[in-house]
Amino acid sequence: MGGKNATDAFAGFHPAKVYRTMLPNYYIGDVADLKESEITLGFRRIQQRLLEEGVFETRWSYYVQLVAWLAFLFASAIALAVTSERFAGQHIFAGFVMGFFWQQCAFLGHDVGHNGVSHVRAKDLASGLVIGNLLTGVGVNWWKHSHNVHHVMCNSVEHDPDIQHMPIFAVTPKIFRDQFGFFSSYQERDITFDAAARVLLPYQHWLYYPVMALARFNLYVQSWIRLFSKDKMPYRYHEMVANVLFLAWYITLVATMPGASTATKLGFTLMSHVVAGLLHVQICLSHFAMETYHGHAMKVVDGDDDWYRMQLRTTQDIVCHPLVDWFHGGLQFQIEHHLFPRVPRHNLRYVRSIVKAFCEEQGVVYNEQTWIEAQVQMISRMKETAVLAEKLGAGAIDISSQPIVEGFFAEG
Repeated sequence: MGGKNATDAFAGFHPAKVYRTMLPNYYIGDVADLKESEITLGFRRIQQRLLEEGVFETRWSYYVQLVAWLAFLFASAIALAVTSERFAGQHIFAGFVMGFFWQQCAFLGHDVGHNGVSHVRAKDLASGLVIGNLLTGVGVNWWKHSHNVHHVMCNSVEHDPDIQHMPIFAVTPKIFRDQFGFFSSYQERDITFDAAARVLLPYQHWLYYPVMALARFNLYVQSWIRLFSKDKMPYRYHEMVANVLFLAWYITLVATMPGASTATKLGFTLMSHVVAGLLHVQICLSHFAMETYHGHAMKVVDGDDDWYRMQLRTTQDIVCHPLVDWFHGGLQFQIEHHLFPRVPRHNLRYVRSIVKAFCEEQGVVYNEQTWIEAQVQMISRMKETAVLAEKLGAGAIDISSQPIVEGFFAEG
């Protein structure tokens, strides 16, 4: 964000208390002749309206019911796993329920990760240790480190870790701008079009769902890598203990399932992780097929420092009936969440009605599709990039000189 107007990004992630107690310590001067768009000013008015209406406040009855639902799923998975001595199908179904529990639990972890439940950082972070590390094996520190960068640098080729998946996936042709790759500021290394990428990327649209089915194992690894890094972080050793306890209870559960064969135990493990992979598909639908760009955040909009339009052009909502909001866990309102990340999940549908009306009034793009439409679009975009990767790998084209794709590589 260096050199950029971070006013709205800062406001999105921090409560008023931070303005009063911490921000003054960093004051160095005033910016003169600052010009801001009507869209930016309009969204600030919306934020103020939401604050005045109490939309940022948590309805605790919602989360009491949510915790009860999660407790029911977890208890059901355990009961199904330990109460059958002969029926392998029950054990496999127990794996299904466990995976579904993880998928649903991740949404609550997402809420507390944004300090969107108690709105007290220490309390939500402590809750994240239980919801993330202990119950699901996914580190809250890794998640916050990655996810916060994603929000601020949404769909930036060089900066957003959520679209940096080489050599398995290339989300956008812009990755191939110089035929070699790019430097990731998040991973602090060059991401190149190497031999593995040349083999895998032409088939990425076929590999997508199988990879998503097993992607959870990578989250375990990334969580541990983060904990062993030299970066300063809160609750490092608490997380390590919680991660070990997760491995202890899950491995014990699998190992002691009564009457289960080795094949059945493997089936339980795979089923739980494959079902939990639904979460990864849901996350990707919001961004993979949306606009990407090179360089710093907000450069996507004609070089202007426009936080709100950047979020609108790099994010989309999933249209669904209110009765299935529970399944999507708030990710169906990804636009609203990216614009106002501290709004509790149960208020996002209301925020959507306001944001969509304002976008229509201003003639600003508002991306939304159904669950199926979004997947068709995403796979189609991945196939387009796969074709380019195959040609580039075979040396059939100099991609930087192709007029058809020049528009992909423009700055901004």
